[in-house]
Amino acid sequence: MSIQIYDPTTEVTGRTIHFVPRPKSLKGLRIGLVDNTKHNSDQILLRIAGILEKEHGAKAHVIRRKKSAGSAPSPEMIAEYKQNCDIIVAGVGD
Repeated sequence: MSIQIYDPTTEVTGRTIHFVPRPKSLKGLRIGLVDNTKHNSDQILLRIAGILEKEHGAKAHVIRRKKSAGSAPSPEMIAEYKQNCDIIVAGVGD
């Protein structure tokens, strides 16, 4: 009888992430909110939207819920955000 040993480690590879520049102001901007389905994530996002609208002049918000916390937003959600939002906020509950 022989024993096989599997090494689950892999080489670390790096990648560069390019972020879009932040706006200088939120005044008049439309906010997209991504609810990740975790408990209370929708509540925290709605509070954030209220603060951004009241204290920073954001114009409006759109909130949509992903299928699950580990999934990416659907192509339809992304298209809606691109059409109707200037910036996006993703929230985590729990």
